[in-house]
Amino acid sequence: MPCTSSVPPKSHALAGYAACALAGVLWGTGFYFGKIALTGMSVEHMVLYRFLFSCLVLAPLAVRHPARLAPRDWRALLLAALLGVPVQFLVQFVGLSMTTVTHASLMVGSMPVLLAVAATLFAHERVSPLGWLALAASSSGVVLIVLGGHAAATGGRGPSIFGDLLVVFSLMIALFWVLVNQRLVRRYPPVTISAYGLLTGTAMLAVWVVTIHGLPPVRGVARNVWLALAASGVLCTACTTLLWNWGMRHVPASRAGIFMNLEPLVGSLLGVCLLGDRLSPVSWIGGVLILGSAVVSTVHGHGQQEPLVGLTD
Repeated sequence: MPCTSSVPPKSHALAGYAACALAGVLWGTGFYFGKIALTGMSVEHMVLYRFLFSCLVLAPLAVRHPARLAPRDWRALLLAALLGVPVQFLVQFVGLSMTTVTHASLMVGSMPVLLAVAATLFAHERVSPLGWLALAASSSGVVLIVLGGHAAATGGRGPSIFGDLLVVFSLMIALFWVLVNQRLVRRYPPVTISAYGLLTGTAMLAVWVVTIHGLPPVRGVARNVWLALAASGVLCTACTTLLWNWGMRHVPASRAGIFMNLEPLVGSLLGVCLLGDRLSPVSWIGGVLILGSAVVSTVHGHGQQEPLVGLTD
């Protein structure tokens, strides 16, 4: 029988915010580790190795927490795994290859707003005016961070409308994954949904990548590339998914989405501290907006949450 949850106490809600925030921070490190990994292999093989390393953590959890899902929930999990792992990641990276980092980052910065709108339309969450203001301020912070570094950008291939649209499409796919997972983790243990979702998604990804691009390289890969792949898989994929799904069990989707904006903030700080990038005053203002919006979202409510309906009915 699926487990059901009652309205969580405030202590669980605070822990849920902390889990979503930590997931956002760890997602931000993925830019740094991914850049190192891409020096030694192609995008497709890098993505596959990232998820294979995550499976080293999730496979034992799947054994300890077997999935006893209803048939309809199995269909929802498999569809979310297909769209959330191979389709989302491959579409996003193809889009990134056809546009600039600035444009792609601006597209990704729109994710919390898309999540809040979708949660309002499909999950029947009521977002207060202050909540919408926090979401707008947070997304504005992302824009300031990206535009603040635009002057220092080097020349290269320019943006394309098609590439931008592919990135936006990948965000819509990710949006579906977030909302379906939120529904599932309110009925089943988050660790079960996290483990089986990524394991099945990785299997689908492996079939596609190996069939189209061949087996990933094993010999001749530098140690720092292996370490980056391992960190990307364990920290940026397995841990973030476990943290996010657990947090989403105690936090409305519209409020959790604001912590997604921590990802570009952390990525920018790592670029400054570890890669020697320069962060302009405008970018610092953007960072303050993001963190301030996260605090406002945590302290002030978005309204009473209602059960998720309509996504897989």
